[in-house]
Amino acid sequence: MYLATLIHQGRDRLAGRLAPQDPWRLAPPYISLAEVIAGGALPWSWGQLPTGADLVPALPYRPGALYGVGLNYRDALQERGKERPAEPCLFPKLSSSVIGSGEAVVIDPDLTQRVDWETELAVIIGTEARQVSEADALRYVFGYTVANDISARDLQERDGQWLRGKGLGTFCPFGPVLVTADEIPDPQRLRIRTRVNGETVQDGSTADMVFGVPALIAYLSRFFTLRPGDVVLTGTPAGSGDYMRPPRALRPGDLLESEVEGIGRLTNPVRSTVPEGAGECVAVP
Repeated sequence: MYLATLIHQGRDRLAGRLAPQDPWRLAPPYISLAEVIAGGALPWSWGQLPTGADLVPALPYRPGALYGVGLNYRDALQERGKERPAEPCLFPKLSSSVIGSGEAVVIDPDLTQRVDWETELAVIIGTEARQVSEADALRYVFGYTVANDISARDLQERDGQWLRGKGLGTFCPFGPVLVTADEIPDPQRLRIRTRVNGETVQDGSTADMVFGVPALIAYLSRFFTLRPGDVVLTGTPAGSGDYMRPPRALRPGDLLESEVEGIGRLTNPVRSTVPEGAGECVAVP
């Protein structure tokens, strides 16, 4: 099933549909996507929307814990001149950095000048997982969505660890559609693409992961208790801007699109904390 949180008549509402081409139907107002992920039952009946109803995508829900995985695509390793890691490279992504489709990625030029894109398959945990086997790992998945692990490369390099470089506010676009696990029996066969101002800059496949989704869940569950609603960000393919020649970075005014096959597309404008024109000298006659 395809699930989303949509703004309808000024309120966040859980919406669902059985296929991408079907119209959205609304759940009763007392049911949220977070509650469904945590084990709540989907409603028996869904309200039909009138033709032309005004629907705006919202953040599907705010995850508790987000586990990032670095250096997890073979083509990205080759692009960056890195060796294959012996085990997954983990880092935290802050819940406060998460935004929905349509919201702006906000760059503070006093903090970073090298803001980069990383479209990723996001795995949503549906059942508490601790010490699970790789063979059983997919049983703990509720579903999948799209995320972009926006990264401040200058902060990453300066700090050595990645908390600031990965955790700035608005640096994790997420959503807008969550697809339940039964719709994606094999998460290692999905195309991933990023576009900046309409130009395709990343075009890869989850088949190129070093550690696939089951291996990541099993590995994480050795060290942490994964809870319903937690998210595993599974890494990004080649094509991040900082590794281009010459390097590229997101700039205010850009439009960032992040897409995973069979799930959907995030669209996020980029803006600055500094108002346009601020600091410019004005000639006085």
